Amino acid sequence: MPLRRPSPLALSNALQALADILLLLLAWWVAFWLRFNLDLPEEFEQVAITTAPVCVLGYALGLGLMRVHRQVWDFIGLPDLRQLALGVLLGAVLTAAGVLMLRLTNFPRSVMLLHPVLALLLLGGVRAAWRTVAEHPGALRQGRRPLVVVGSLQDASGALRALKGSPQWDPVGIVSPLPAEVGRALQSVRVVGGVGELPEACEFLHARSVLVASPPGSPERREALMLAANAGITLLHMPRADQWLSPQPEGARQVELDDLLGREPVALDVGGLAEMFSGQTVLVTGAGGSIGSELCRQIARFGAARLVCVDLSEYGVYELEQELRQAHPQMEALYYTCNVREEERLRAIACAQRPTVVFHAAAYKHVPLMEEHNAIEALRTNVAGTVHAARAAAACGARRFVLVSTDKAVNPTNVMGASKRLAELMVQAIAAQEPGTEFVSVRFGNVLGSSGSVVPLFTRQIARGGPVTVTHPEIVRYFMTIPEAAQLVLQAGLMGRSGQIFVLDMGEPVKIVELARMLIRLSGKNEQDVPITFTGLRPGEKLYEELLADHETTEPTPHPKLRIAKAAAPLPEVDEVLRWLAEAGADPAPAEVRAWLRRRVPEYGPAADSGRDAGAREHVAHELEADQGVVQLHQPLLQRHR
Repeated sequence: MPLRRPSPLALSNALQALADILLLLLAWWVAFWLRFNLDLPEEFEQVAITTAPVCVLGYALGLGLMRVHRQVWDFIGLPDLRQLALGVLLGAVLTAAGVLMLRLTNFPRSVMLLHPVLALLLLGGVRAAWRTVAEHPGALRQGRRPLVVVGSLQDASGALRALKGSPQWDPVGIVSPLPAEVGRALQSVRVVGGVGELPEACEFLHARSVLVASPPGSPERREALMLAANAGITLLHMPRADQWLSPQPEGARQVELDDLLGREPVALDVGGLAEMFSGQTVLVTGAGGSIGSELCRQIARFGAARLVCVDLSEYGVYELEQELRQAHPQMEALYYTCNVREEERLRAIACAQRPTVVFHAAAYKHVPLMEEHNAIEALRTNVAGTVHAARAAAACGARRFVLVSTDKAVNPTNVMGASKRLAELMVQAIAAQEPGTEFVSVRFGNVLGSSGSVVPLFTRQIARGGPVTVTHPEIVRYFMTIPEAAQLVLQAGLMGRSGQIFVLDMGEPVKIVELARMLIRLSGKNEQDVPITFTGLRPGEKLYEELLADHETTEPTPHPKLRIAKAAAPLPEVDEVLRWLAEAGADPAPAEVRAWLRRRVPEYGPAADSGRDAGAREHVAHELEADQGVVQLHQPLLQRHR
């Protein structure tokens, strides 16, 4: 049988153990030597030699019990040195006990105090020296690409620690937004200038890549994007700490639009959500859409036993089925193609599956399409469909019903927004009639990347070479990511009490033209390559969205991103509304639909005759000042209600 060669790891461990033994013996001899003022008498030389095996055995046992032998010297850090110190302390105690058992009358006791100090200095010093040599730029720089880090020294420290030992990236400089930090150094990496000097710094340091370490949404992130795009530099971003825990954690990656808008991760009541969904049946309407499908993903993640997915789109249901079957094979999932306007079908599904929670995300959401020729369709889907879903939830004994609403329901100037506001009122009216179910509405703004949003449109236009079409140079919108929106809907569903309307903290509104500019820069182009054209406001469109109506106020909740809208609004007669929708005919005149809506939703003022949009132009022009290359943000309108 051929002899097996020792593995490189075993050989390395053996050499490290041998080095530790030699260092312990050296410290033992030096302790005796120092005890006698560098002149060790012959009789004590014999004592040192006799007790040396006891020293080796005691320290080997102490260091072994503290698992010091498992340390990798190339990556030694402060936790490892603390572990080493505890091992040395334990070894000193065991060695002292062993020497006492030998009953040597002439053993110098001060050696037992000197030796652990010398041992710790030698063992720790050698390890620190080894790591210093291993991390020397000359030893690692070959094959690595130079990288400039954007951020203050505090922000850059985490990024530099994460990049230590990276086979791909070599941090060669820092550009900081703080002028006082220029000229200082962090982990031997020098701050070479401010963020505005990024192109010059990259040219001087021969770097073609930049890592943004600044917090999400910070001005230097956006400034770095604009400067990097003009100079042809690749912009990278380190994931947040919570993203390292995902099934497929990623390292430095290219900056995306989400990173620049700076939406912080949502703090969820994980225990409460798990209790609400674990082992339960949950029904989601509009499950094939952007928000509905993300709700399904999040609900599956919290351990739902059965997920009932309802959507009118056959393709949307098919895509969701393919995804969930692979991602959550243990969960029972049922997929129904159903129009929420079909009350009997929806009620039959709910009563057959008996969900404990119902999320109603099915709706028509496109403002211009719903404004003229499809106004009655918007009402029948968004209003009647909501009533059918809410009543089905009550009929099957569901504990909670959550309506996904929109900020366009606030002071609506279009049919779609007014239909969603009426849907909120209908849910509150049903809540008063059905005490056995908690009915909650959640209102939020635009979602990045959702179907029908501007981001996919702009992306397609940029891919074609432009132009990118923006309706108005001063139009602003609130944005959040799809996962954040879905998570906050779940959190509101957990916290809400019947009849409440939750308002999500959407952060700061963003000028759409600046959003277009960021997407152009992220594609590696500029406005000379892809021009931006302004097409004018479309029917029913407002320059800015609001999260609260003029007569509404809010009250806080335990969650920092959720507030409750408070307003005293007359509740409609549910059956009367349904009767009118059923008797309105196949294609009533849009003016007739709008006139009926104005009687049911007092705050509704069509843009064509309300004058609201003209006021919006003046308001936004005053609030937002143009600033080339940087997104202009103003304080959330929500703050005036807090």
